[in-house]
Amino acid sequence: MSDKSLLSRMRSEIRRRNYSYRTEQAYTTWVVRFVKFHDLCHPNEMNEKEVIEYLNYLAEERNVAASTQNQALCAILFLYEHVLKDPIEEMMDFKRAETPKKLPVVLTSDEVKQVLNLLDGTPKLVAELLYGAGLRISECLRLRVLDLDFSYNQIQVRSGKGKKDRITIMPQTTKKKLKDQVQKVKMIHKKDTAAGYEETLLPKALSKKYPNASKQLKWHYLFPSPKRAKDPRSGLVHRHHISDSTIQRKVKQAVKKSGIKKHATCHTLRHSFATHLLEDGYDIRTVQELLGHKNVNTTMIYTHVIKNKGSIVKSPIDS
Repeated sequence: MSDKSLLSRMRSEIRRRNYSYRTEQAYTTWVVRFVKFHDLCHPNEMNEKEVIEYLNYLAEERNVAASTQNQALCAILFLYEHVLKDPIEEMMDFKRAETPKKLPVVLTSDEVKQVLNLLDGTPKLVAELLYGAGLRISECLRLRVLDLDFSYNQIQVRSGKGKKDRITIMPQTTKKKLKDQVQKVKMIHKKDTAAGYEETLLPKALSKKYPNASKQLKWHYLFPSPKRAKDPRSGLVHRHHISDSTIQRKVKQAVKKSGIKKHATCHTLRHSFATHLLEDGYDIRTVQELLGHKNVNTTMIYTHVIKNKGSIVKSPIDS
């Protein structure tokens, strides 16, 4: 892109709003692709017409998923509204990529046990929290020591999807393991402090409100990375949380080894959490709160999963 300052300004606006680093990477990448698609024409010289052309290209020629096209749209709209200060108003003529109506893959209780029994160590504990507390993998790995409330058997999820906080349950099965994990973090923090690396990275708002919090054990990640690394934004050398790809790979291997023929992933454990709670008679509003869904209609999909199970509906011929 000819105007490097444009991307710099975009990064600045993204960071000012405390968006994640992954969002920053994704948004800037989409802007670069958008500009390259239009032969390096500066966004100032383009308008709704060029934006619609690009979005239609993604849907019709690239055949991208609806979520991918929506991410591109969000990135471009962000560029025009917050960086160029020229919001795009009319976006009626672009073709939206179709969202296939698929029911989530759900494992039975026995299948979940099979997968968990084939895991060990940190991957097993993380998987137990995905299923036992209904966490997304990103939410689980971003947990900090102070997010565990052993007295009330609760886990606090900070800045989940939609930047919302919520409380979910702490499975009794994991309670001792979580306490042991806190002790591991304590030992790692002690070694890092002795080496001059006592700080961890906090969200900008928290770091301003609590200047010394980054040095305190309670703010450190519950699942720290084996190695220290430099944060690409602040330059702080610290221990980030472990990579989600590590857990995803281990779960995928366990599913394959178990012989289960379903396309199960880490997120399948969260789907199974919701479905099994509903099967056990918990009301849908409770499940909605535990999952952190904004709209109960999102949670309703799990009722369809239950309805479509042949084991739940009894055929009249069998009566």
